[in-house]
Amino acid sequence: MKKLFYHFIKKIVRVGSIGYFRKIKIYGLENIPKDGGIIFSPNHQGAFLDALLVGTILPREVTSLTRSDIFGGSFQWFFDALRMLPVYRIRNGYASLKKNELVFKNCRDLLRKKEWIVIFSEAAHHNEYYLQKLSKGSSRLAYESQLESNEVPIYLMPLGINYGHHQKPRCDLHMVFGEPIRVHKYLIGGISKPETLNKIKNDLEIGMKKCLWLPNKDSNYSEKKKLIHRKNTLLDFNDLRNGIDKNILDPKKKFKNQQLLRFFIVTFSVPNFPPLFILKIILGLFTDIVFYSSLKFTAGILLLIIWWLFLFLFTLFYFSLIVSVSLIAVCYLCLKVRQYLSFYIK
Repeated sequence: MKKLFYHFIKKIVRVGSIGYFRKIKIYGLENIPKDGGIIFSPNHQGAFLDALLVGTILPREVTSLTRSDIFGGSFQWFFDALRMLPVYRIRNGYASLKKNELVFKNCRDLLRKKEWIVIFSEAAHHNEYYLQKLSKGSSRLAYESQLESNEVPIYLMPLGINYGHHQKPRCDLHMVFGEPIRVHKYLIGGISKPETLNKIKNDLEIGMKKCLWLPNKDSNYSEKKKLIHRKNTLLDFNDLRNGIDKNILDPKKKFKNQQLLRFFIVTFSVPNFPPLFILKIILGLFTDIVFYSSLKFTAGILLLIIWWLFLFLFTLFYFSLIVSVSLIAVCYLCLKVRQYLSFYIK
């Protein structure tokens, strides 16, 4: 039952991502090794949307490590079905950290069985394009797993999730799988464990940065960040990355009359006002804007489907199929126009 639920959610997210993003480009799937256990290490710019997308893109089932404070209660069955394991942090109390020993033991067992795991090595989500400082968690798990399983190769897989915009739908998405890091090579050399872990972490950081449009925060970061917009994200990953690095891309065009733009956005919001209004209330409950994209992807899509289904059935009952289909088409087109115009709001 849980396995069926996992694949059902995977299909739903795949369909939802087609509607949420304007275009999805995936690079480097062929880099994924086929002969061992793999720890995928993505950057973390989109809260739980990141985990949903990685699990959907990968062709096999994956186990993901997730903050422990969401576990327990009536939703535990769903977390188990989605192959989620808790990770305890200092903020959960020092006593809770001991629980990680059993969690990581389970992870090592999975890797020995050549299964796949997702760990966000930045340890916390954020709202910037550059790579944050990595924790040693994924490096330590990979290293200790390789020590316990000499016959099975263990890999760390750098993965870059690049959003055309961190809060707005209908942006472009580039997911880039980097070169796999074979952990066994770090067992040879006779250096201490702390030095080995630092070496693995540094190599992972280098690999992850190669998968990002804008990997570093330098003195020109703010200006380079402005080059990430709808026109430029249509480029291939390497062309966009090089263009940002050399600062040779076209800047974002500005819509001068912002009041007129807002008027049009409000006008095109009218056919979908109920779900958009409810979503606005939901977003207002979260002070962390990093959750906005995840909430718009999940709650927003669900609310829109319910609203369109209601309109369809209501007009079908009182009018005709042509009227129902026409109304839903108008709602859909108005939503797309609204989303497009929102990118030009300052």
